[in-house]
Amino acid sequence: MRPIETRYARSGDARIAYQVVGQGSFDLVLVPGFISNLDLHWEDEGYSRLLRRLSAFSRLILFDKRGTGLSDRVDAHHLPSLETRMDDVRAVMDAAGSGRAALLGASEGAPMAMLFSATYPERTRALVLYGGYAHFHKWVMPPERLDAFIEMAETAWGTGATLPHFAPSRVDDSRFALWWGRFERLSASPTAAAALARMNAGIDVRSVLGAISAPTLLLHRRNDARVDPDASRFLAKKIPNARLVEVPGRDHPIWTGDVDRVADEIEEFLTGQRAVAEVERVLATLLATRVYDTARLGDRMWSERSQRFQETWRLLVGRHGGRSAGTHGELIISRFDSPARALRCAAALRDAAQEIGMASAQGVHVGEIELRGPPVGLTARVTTQLAAHAGRGDILASRLVADLATGSGVHFTDAGRIALDELDEPLALVLAMSEQHLEPACHAKTRPAEPTALTARESEVVSLIADGKSNAAIAAEMRLSEHTVKRHVANILLKLDLPSRAAAAAFSARHAGPDGP
Repeated sequence: MRPIETRYARSGDARIAYQVVGQGSFDLVLVPGFISNLDLHWEDEGYSRLLRRLSAFSRLILFDKRGTGLSDRVDAHHLPSLETRMDDVRAVMDAAGSGRAALLGASEGAPMAMLFSATYPERTRALVLYGGYAHFHKWVMPPERLDAFIEMAETAWGTGATLPHFAPSRVDDSRFALWWGRFERLSASPTAAAALARMNAGIDVRSVLGAISAPTLLLHRRNDARVDPDASRFLAKKIPNARLVEVPGRDHPIWTGDVDRVADEIEEFLTGQRAVAEVERVLATLLATRVYDTARLGDRMWSERSQRFQETWRLLVGRHGGRSAGTHGELIISRFDSPARALRCAAALRDAAQEIGMASAQGVHVGEIELRGPPVGLTARVTTQLAAHAGRGDILASRLVADLATGSGVHFTDAGRIALDELDEPLALVLAMSEQHLEPACHAKTRPAEPTALTARESEVVSLIADGKSNAAIAAEMRLSEHTVKRHVANILLKLDLPSRAAAAAFSARHAGPDGP
């Protein structure tokens, strides 16, 4: 894609950076959230995909709010009002030659979009509010949490420290975490970030909701980590004829998670037609492989073993009819045209890692991916999450993989279910192994583990693991710290001699009574 030209609109004494992309039949203004940077957006796979999707059916107008990205900074001692920032939207539309547009307000951009729609109804074609809210302290964070967030911004800004607050499922994605740190640094200074947080704390547009007359679509992630989903439910009741769609996921930014699902909903709402399915998508099996050393190795020895495994990985993937599909943080991804080939390759990779003196954990899943470029989207994210949940030596696959690999010579044992952010239902899992082994090697015990080996609290934890809940969800339900839950999980695996959370879930299912564990 050729570079997008950045221009500047004058709004009072400030200059607001904006870009225009696409040649659709109507204008769509994206009002961004907390921070943004017009140039950096195009470097992230999810963000650039969202922008390409939106600009495919509209003339998309992008801008950096005052105080962020390429726009002028704000005076930390004289913070502008929401009305002043709303006028920046009007100034950008005027500069871009847009008399009337649909507005897409994301997160903190939603209140600006709502205020604009109520103030300039003649210039508002439609309104889409993603992860929005009408009152900051009620639905985002109370004053005491805001103070802690501002303190963190002033001391650790630019390190990616805010990532868990916005996209907790991406914390372990090292590439995205590095990009997020740059995103912080290039979007605002520490002083500016603190000022922005203070500006947002004053947001309260509840009084204007009844005056919004534009057709309105509300989108909100069902388990949003930053903005309470009740915020959009409130908007749905107060904005006349607004329609609410809740989508799976907990990551807050609009460009994370299932971007295509969000773009599909927006396109159908604004055009009346569902997006045309892309023809260059194929059904494929993805294998995500993670390796780590089994002993304390120096950097040099680890580097040598890692390089040796990388070479073996390429050889074995090719030998099993697959192809390299890139990396995702610490994971290496390969693609196959059949589940059986992927599973046989996974077993060979597990054995190869052991011979080199390393351990492996692997995830396998089947779904649609784009024919060109590295795997992105839901299938890739599910596969990498399976690899992240797999224990040492495990090949953890979705039940669909087992169903499609019937007769392949691979044996499967049930591994319970796991709740993933972007799936409506828990995903059924299996552990894969060679058919001659009727049970995993780790299950060969002289005395099988019994539920009585666990304390009452550990039994409750393992039951919640079987329900597919994450450590964070278990901590919230049991009113414990996440660190304490991790310690309980470690004790459970040690007492039961189990290799992974998935195996613990399967153990709980096997020992469940008629009324539950």
